Amino acid sequence: MNIEKIAVWKENLKLTRPYSIAYETVNSVENLFVFLEAENGQYGIGAGSPAIGVTGENIQDCERALKKELEPILLNADIRFFQSLIQRLAKATASTPAARAAVDIALHDLISKVIGLPLAEVLGRVHKTMQTSITIGIKTTPKETLIEAKEYWDRGFKVMKVKAGQYLEKDIEALILLREKFGPELVIRVDANQGYSVADYRKFLKQTKGINLEFVEQPLPASSLENMRSLDKSIRLISVGDESILTPEDTIECLCPPLPFGIFNIKLMKCGGISPAMEIARMARLRDIDLMWGCMDESVISISAALHAAFASPATRYLDLDGSLDLARDLVEGGFVLDKGWMRLTDRPGLGVSRI
Repeated sequence: MNIEKIAVWKENLKLTRPYSIAYETVNSVENLFVFLEAENGQYGIGAGSPAIGVTGENIQDCERALKKELEPILLNADIRFFQSLIQRLAKATASTPAARAAVDIALHDLISKVIGLPLAEVLGRVHKTMQTSITIGIKTTPKETLIEAKEYWDRGFKVMKVKAGQYLEKDIEALILLREKFGPELVIRVDANQGYSVADYRKFLKQTKGINLEFVEQPLPASSLENMRSLDKSIRLISVGDESILTPEDTIECLCPPLPFGIFNIKLMKCGGISPAMEIARMARLRDIDLMWGCMDESVISISAALHAAFASPATRYLDLDGSLDLARDLVEGGFVLDKGWMRLTDRPGLGVSRI
């Protein structure tokens, strides 16, 4: 069965709730979309969300790469050889991982539709449902953090990830107030986005010791692996590697003892799609490292793809797949069901999404 039609385009998707992280304020996001149609009319759709500060690419880089490389490799290609096609595309789009992710997702969507199963089943499903965290960006005051947390709490979310890394004392104050307000039922995660020094991180952990944080994501700059290794094992076990782990090649370095992180955050946009993500997942499992599956600000398309992949890895313990919840509009619907913070897939073939 051959691929007969290919389309690539970008969309500017505004956010209903702009937010701040350690190094920028985000008001909207541009996503890149890939559409592949087979001769029988079945289609696969993928989406990419580049982040220049993380993956070193912008939307223009991604669009140029796909418009140059996609048709020579995929047009009239037999979808049954999709693994070989993915390998060729990986070489052709090596410098644009979000572009690679978009087409990788579209190919996985299409092949699993051809097989007639949800993608998670094709990959080897081991999980049925999990809670996702929802993210609170950096606020001007701790009171604003509490207001947003109350909104999410009332919507049923009991796992919240708080962005930090700009103002150490405010970070600590906000987290202590969160615990006092919502009690032990609230699971609190922290994402420092590379914002702390070693001294800051030690101080942060000391002053939040009594509030039972679940973990801290990327506390130090991505290149500071040796500084991470200098920390006590008990600290490293609750530290999550995010920007330090972009690709399977990066993962090799993070598997060298002493392990800098006890948890890896896999994002399809960082590594280039489902295929490399599953490579990282297998590598982590061999070292008994737990996985969190995260995201950028993304379409339901790529969020669904990440959820399918997450549910196919025995090492998956955490989800942080809230990236589509604040989009003012999207191009598809479906993909997954979200009920009071719990995510599950539908039983539809492929990603389970349909165009609006």
